[in-house]
Amino acid sequence: MQIEISTPALLFPAITLLLLAFTNRFLALATLIRSLHAKYKANPNHDDIIFDQIENLKKRLNMIRWMQGFGVFSFLLTVVCMFLLFQELNVAANYLFGASLLALLLSLTVSLIEIQMSTKALNLELKDMEK
Repeated sequence: MQIEISTPALLFPAITLLLLAFTNRFLALATLIRSLHAKYKANPNHDDIIFDQIENLKKRLNMIRWMQGFGVFSFLLTVVCMFLLFQELNVAANYLFGASLLALLLSLTVSLIEIQMSTKALNLELKDMEK
């Protein structure tokens, strides 16, 4: 398959928007963690829901780190792919473009799993209202 330099350039806006969305998720989690920390400091004798939320948030923070990492790696591979196309090294560029798509796919997959965990965290928050 022969690709032109404009083909990997199409990924630039998509990857940039994904990284922005991942950063926003990170900032929202950071705010929530600070809020839970303040609750914990104010009342050290709290229920298990806060501990469950903290465990969930730790896992989600780690996942966001992987999401961002795969996204940045995809972006870097795309840039190198464009450079190789510019140097007319088409075979290597094709492989790097495929690798950048794979990294993007991994980033999106981790994002989907993190969204599922986010839903679980919201259900933990609602658990005490069901009683």
